[in-house]
Amino acid sequence: MAYKITEDCSSCGLCEPECPNGAIYEGEQIFVIDPDKCTECVGFYNSSKCAEVCPMEACVPDPDHQESQEELLEKKKRLHPE
Repeated sequence: MAYKITEDCSSCGLCEPECPNGAIYEGEQIFVIDPDKCTECVGFYNSSKCAEVCPMEACVPDPDHQESQEELLEKKKRLHPE
């Protein structure tokens, strides 16, 4: 499942450069994760980097965007065809 950023976000920006897919961007009030680009860092790391670096614990799994490991790997391949 993709991750999302909750309203607990302090807009520190630590998560944005950690995303290998460029899925995180600055929204109007808090940072936002594009679920079409979020692979939970599958294929890059063993865990989601945004959640690791977030001091507010605002990066959490998004139950509205559940995907299997295989689906996340396929998304990663689409985003990074090399």
